[in-house]
Amino acid sequence: MTTSGRRAGKTARTSVWLEGRTRRGRGQPSGLDRERITAVTVRLLDAEGLDAFSMRRLAAELKVTAMSVYWYVDTKDDLLELALDAVFGEMRLPDPQTADQDWRDQLRDLATQYRRLLTDHPWVSPLTGRFLGIGPNTLEFSRVTQRVVRRTGIPEHRIASAIAAVFQFVYGYGTLEAHLNTRSAALGMTRDEYFRHAMAVATEAPTTAGVLEESKAIMEARGGDTVAEMMERDFTYALDLLVAGIEAMVERG
Repeated sequence: MTTSGRRAGKTARTSVWLEGRTRRGRGQPSGLDRERITAVTVRLLDAEGLDAFSMRRLAAELKVTAMSVYWYVDTKDDLLELALDAVFGEMRLPDPQTADQDWRDQLRDLATQYRRLLTDHPWVSPLTGRFLGIGPNTLEFSRVTQRVVRRTGIPEHRIASAIAAVFQFVYGYGTLEAHLNTRSAALGMTRDEYFRHAMAVATEAPTTAGVLEESKAIMEARGGDTVAEMMERDFTYALDLLVAGIEAMVERG
């Protein structure tokens, strides 16, 4: 806690999962519970984005007063943290104890599902790291990931590094993909239309045409008739490189 925080008599916020509710008891609004509030929060974040979300907007969607929501959460951050953990529950996690499942397939499965989470819910990316990430669904994802990576045979003191290499790559890839989806939708274009428009403008601009000309051969060799195909090929091969890197490091001992 900072000096200013101590002077103000405040304590640093930890997590909605660690802080007890202070207003439980009789008089709570009927028809509401945390599960419903969280589900509506997720729906609003998906439809309108993080910047547009507010307690007032949520209350209007629930057809209650903003104060009614405060019976169940203390702050807007509490709601965002609950929503973040809720969408982690959408993933169908592999069983790392299944003997006939190769760790490579399970790691690819986890990475692919995490990418889909980031693209299906663009607001997840800016919230990642903002909270402790100790909700039940988030912890289960972490637990399964650790167990899968442990099966690779990589040394104990390198497990965290291997997880970072794979999932920070996926985070960056999924974040950029989500930005592309959001930007093209905001302009009323498909991803393919937006990509063609952006490339046409960029190749005509003197400041960017030269670099793009150098990249032309790479883009043509990349293949893919659509943005979806290009991104899928890039993601799959990049993930294969990371898996191969883990295998190589295990072989190195």
